[in-house]
Amino acid sequence: MNIKLSVVDQSPVHGSHSKIDAPRLTVELAKLCDELGYHRYWVAEHHDSIHFANPCPEILVATIASQTQRIRVGSGGVMLSHYSPLKVAECFKMMATLHPERIDLGVGRAPGGTGLTSHALAFPHEPHHGDLYAHQAQMLEGFVNGTLPADNPYSQINVLPDNSPKPELWMLGSSGGSAGLAGHLGYNIALARFIDPDNCHPSIFAAYTEEWKKAGHEGTPNKMLAIACICADTEEEAKLRAGTAVYRKLAAQMGMREDFLTPSEVQDRYNAMSKSDQAYYDHILKGYTVGTPDQCWQEIEALATSFGCDEISTVTVTHSHHDRMDSYRLLAKNL
Repeated sequence: MNIKLSVVDQSPVHGSHSKIDAPRLTVELAKLCDELGYHRYWVAEHHDSIHFANPCPEILVATIASQTQRIRVGSGGVMLSHYSPLKVAECFKMMATLHPERIDLGVGRAPGGTGLTSHALAFPHEPHHGDLYAHQAQMLEGFVNGTLPADNPYSQINVLPDNSPKPELWMLGSSGGSAGLAGHLGYNIALARFIDPDNCHPSIFAAYTEEWKKAGHEGTPNKMLAIACICADTEEEAKLRAGTAVYRKLAAQMGMREDFLTPSEVQDRYNAMSKSDQAYYDHILKGYTVGTPDQCWQEIEALATSFGCDEISTVTVTHSHHDRMDSYRLLAKNL
């Protein structure tokens, strides 16, 4: 199988650099991945986070697209419940105009932050907590593709004077809740296995494809699986580097919030854990793709076969920016 390898970048706040450097480091990594031959580079959206430094993906998408040559650039994703579908369409169609055939618009239902930030983003109105997501996604597709029905009160709106340039539309999900909606509306689909590997199964893609066909869409939709991946020269080093991300996920489940720990600090915490917490840590690590380039690619190929997709996107979070760059360099040797 000829697998396309892509990137989802959460713009982690690396402990190896000043916190203010995080967005710049995302751009630096994007330029490297463009040179290395990765297919897409997506940026995530998070609010009020001490770990991830991108609350406005449209700005980073525009910046990265202007500083790269070949790679597709997009959002993974815009948290649509906070925004006007028209404004999102305007932003991404403008970028598609300036960077033809290179812009992706991925949207998601999750808030990407706390309940307090959802209230602040909705002010002076009340947040709808995703209750209108299906309607918003339908309107967004209509604005992007110019397909709003004539009886829609907004059907006469011109998003741009020339409405032809379009971003590629994607819908994000982690456990299948959005698969049917994505297929019905004609979105491509990206499954975030890195969020919930226990509930991310190939049957989600099957349900999506069935809805796509039932809706009568033409062509073949794109399917992407996004995985957590840390690659190093040795399996031992890869597992050590992965500890930063694994412990953050463990700590979040326990209601703890602190800056990324170094790999050695994580090992100290692990050694002091109860047996049950160690087992939980090990379970989280098992859901990651971790090891040497050959080990990582072996698992990537197995996942692509199991899920029936030809594109895998990698999410790599490490304490050191050097380690993250190194992981992507090593993985690219098999491209």
